[in-house]
Amino acid sequence: MARVDELRLMAKVARLYYERGLKQTEIAKQLDISQATISRLLKRAEDEQIVRINITVPLGAYPQIEDQVETAYGVKEVIVVDCLMDDAQILRDLGAAAAYYLETTLKPNEVIGISSWSSTLLAMVDAMHPVGKHMEVQVLQILGGSGSPDAAHHAVQLVRRLANLVQGSAHFLPAPGVTGSAEAQRAFLQDSYVREALDRFATVSMALVGIGSVDPSQLLSLSGNVFSPKELDLLRAQGAVGDICLRFFDAEGRPIETPFNDRVIGMELGELRKVQRSVGIAGGKRKLEAIRGALIGGWINVLITDLQTAQWLLERAPR
Repeated sequence: MARVDELRLMAKVARLYYERGLKQTEIAKQLDISQATISRLLKRAEDEQIVRINITVPLGAYPQIEDQVETAYGVKEVIVVDCLMDDAQILRDLGAAAAYYLETTLKPNEVIGISSWSSTLLAMVDAMHPVGKHMEVQVLQILGGSGSPDAAHHAVQLVRRLANLVQGSAHFLPAPGVTGSAEAQRAFLQDSYVREALDRFATVSMALVGIGSVDPSQLLSLSGNVFSPKELDLLRAQGAVGDICLRFFDAEGRPIETPFNDRVIGMELGELRKVQRSVGIAGGKRKLEAIRGALIGGWINVLITDLQTAQWLLERAPR
């Protein structure tokens, strides 16, 4: 236990710092004590419970659940959003949360990889505010974006709009996400522009990806970048529960190895795992198993999801 005079000094320093709002340097000058001593006294004031810090969590924020999911699945960060259980509302709310995450964590010289054909990522871009300063950011398309003429503009517009919002440069992947055959994929890979785009994947510092279930979303179906019902049945038979960039994995996150991989043009799961921040944005009942598989597999290390999904993930957390 500290002496009474030391406790008294702790209390005085704490009042000046917390109640009067003085900086540590100002307190040190006023009391003729070194700043290092002021810092030590403030820490001691907490230890002696002279200072007690209470955090009031606002409605709609769930830091405890976020911490629990982060610990259970070993990821950097989880952002939990309170949504109505309506697919359209989940899409908008997750998109808004992802926009805020990107706006507040964007770093100078960031290289952003973004997958195509994700309604959630489109909602994110719709919700974003323009970044106020030029930070030499690059935006790379990491999944082939050409496809059905009715939807072919989507991927290009997604990449271009995001690049404009962050005052960055856009780099496109001029190929479909799924080719008609392995031979067609090899032909695309021989194209110098496609090769150049793929070579840029190693520079990505933040990947923004949707997490799909085996059943394709409406947007993906419209794009034409889908496998046939027979092929999807085969994927299910092999245990597939979801995909990222059309690379499928099972409930334990293990990649599903099929000849279909030889028809996809985009970032591979192994490449995604090497990205410093791989941000998965997904929620809703349809994607529960896919999100869990992506976390267990380590394919994402940041998750933005809804409250009900986060609670389900805790119930199904690996031991």
